[in-house]
Amino acid sequence: MRAVTVDPQGTRFTDRHEPPSPDGNDVLIRVLGAGICETDLQLVRGYMGFRGVLGHEFVGVVETGAWRGRRVVGEINCSCGTCAECRNGLQNHCPHRTVLGILNRDGAFADFVSLPLENLHPVPESVSDVDAVFTEPLAAAFQIPAQIALQSEQEVIVLGDGRLGNLCAQVLKLSGCRVTVVGKHERKLALVARLGISSVALDDLEVRRCADLVIDCTGSPTGLPLALRLVRPRGTIVLKTTVAGEQTLALAPIVIDEVTIVGSRCGPFERALQALERREIDVSSLVDGVLPLEQAVSALDRARTEPVFKLLLAVDVGFGSH
Repeated sequence: MRAVTVDPQGTRFTDRHEPPSPDGNDVLIRVLGAGICETDLQLVRGYMGFRGVLGHEFVGVVETGAWRGRRVVGEINCSCGTCAECRNGLQNHCPHRTVLGILNRDGAFADFVSLPLENLHPVPESVSDVDAVFTEPLAAAFQIPAQIALQSEQEVIVLGDGRLGNLCAQVLKLSGCRVTVVGKHERKLALVARLGISSVALDDLEVRRCADLVIDCTGSPTGLPLALRLVRPRGTIVLKTTVAGEQTLALAPIVIDEVTIVGSRCGPFERALQALERREIDVSSLVDGVLPLEQAVSALDRARTEPVFKLLLAVDVGFGSH
């Protein structure tokens, strides 16, 4: 099958990759389309030491099992189901888990992918293929209100004007927060403004400790140090950023100002699909291009070097027709 892989020699497209052979409760899924995200770019740089097929944001059609023929999206963490974490409802933190396109499991930049049936969610008929690809990152944005009790009129700063920063800002706005997005790109900040969300260029930002909540979506090691200069004493910082390589940081401000730091990653797919079905969140304006799978390597390079929002990969010729 066709696939986009990463290994110590680099990232490449191949049409000779071995297709998955589902076993146990896994099912085979024909991928329709997939999305490139910041985590993919970090994996290319060496994050997690991943080797295999990239891609974890996707929509596809089930090819085997009871759900055959259904259009689905899939949660990326595949747990053992028997350890203490799994028994306590923390399957996303299973120490034996594999993670689609990130940890010991081939991902969705390929003709076919394999996932456990319990990881799948049917896509509502009214949700397009293109919008469905955003389910995973949108769920990650909805993880913030799942972890933190948000309050109306709460002062929130989102650091990063890219794909995830935009989605987090939209989700936080739904909760009635006063949201400001900080970024470096005029076009991206303009889109935030069109969504009715305040924005400011990083160079124009007044750095003072006034925010109740700061969300780091920068994809940069500079995000957390800046967040610590913006959050008020006893405020909260949510880390959405994963960065390849080691980071160093003076921890004294966290202690002195009694700052709460919350790590946040995967979130509720049901809420994300509901928001897409209700059109509560605008994702279509984030799409900057749809390219064939064969052009994935150049698309990854473009996502890394150009100020684009979201680049999608059309894996199946029918992608986008729904």
